[in-house]
Amino acid sequence: MWSLIVRRLLSAIPTMLLVVTIAFFLLHAAPGGPFDSERRLLPAIQHSIEAEYHLDEPLWRQYFRYLGGLAHGDLGPSYQYRNTSVNEIIAQGLPVDLGVGLAALGLALLVGAALGVTAALQHDGALDHVLMGFAVLGISAPVFVVAPLLVLIFSVTLHWLPAGDWVAGSPAHWIMPTISLALPYIAYVARLMRASTLETLNSPFIRTARAKGLSAGALALRHALRPSLLPLISFLGPAVAGLITGSIVVEEVFGLPGIGRYFITGAFNRDYTLVIGVTIVYGAAIIVFNLLADLGYAWADPRVRSRT
Repeated sequence: MWSLIVRRLLSAIPTMLLVVTIAFFLLHAAPGGPFDSERRLLPAIQHSIEAEYHLDEPLWRQYFRYLGGLAHGDLGPSYQYRNTSVNEIIAQGLPVDLGVGLAALGLALLVGAALGVTAALQHDGALDHVLMGFAVLGISAPVFVVAPLLVLIFSVTLHWLPAGDWVAGSPAHWIMPTISLALPYIAYVARLMRASTLETLNSPFIRTARAKGLSAGALALRHALRPSLLPLISFLGPAVAGLITGSIVVEEVFGLPGIGRYFITGAFNRDYTLVIGVTIVYGAAIIVFNLLADLGYAWADPRVRSRT
């Protein structure tokens, strides 16, 4: 197990270096700059600002300067938000994404797994078709439709929940963003769990347990649940990274101060360090959660654990 962790962490170093390199040179190749505006600055002022941020240096030197700061955990200053570092911006926005993302993940796992197992136990029955119909609807409905619809129903019409004006620590402000993020993942988890549970229930060891007189509920909980989690664990690696880093649409609709909004504004304003910093967070999240998914797979399947 430990050898798997060490190998993955070592392979993450060149992967992250490649991500940083591609992001750095692609951003600098885009037309415009962080201090370009409709109102042109005097050449002397423009040169002074660029010299302060080392933008007057050759590109290769800027690149190695950035790598040197990155090696010490410094993501550099933001060009758009003056007197603010990228570390401070990410530290401010990431907890919001973590909170909403983890809440959406918990909701998706609880509800989706329960629906999937229930549908599998009622295979080809009316309840199975109804639940899978709702799952297809959840997958087909995009977030940019679901989020405004929730605002229209629960905020504008019923006045039950606030539509925006994020207040940290207020449970009412977490409900609709969490549901909006969780709905498509509930549908994916339900379909995966249904298919995996059906395959497991047709396995020889399940038929043996059924022949001993175990009830359907005991079969599902004691014998079928753990092996049925294997496809779900593989899916959750990149899915969890997407949930944690947040949805830009959800952040815009509900006014969440997450890092996705900073990423968009930074890209439009050529805030190189901010965009690269958020890209690093996204890349690191994908690597970490894929590693956790592999560890979960090894926990659920002893055959995998014996090979690591």
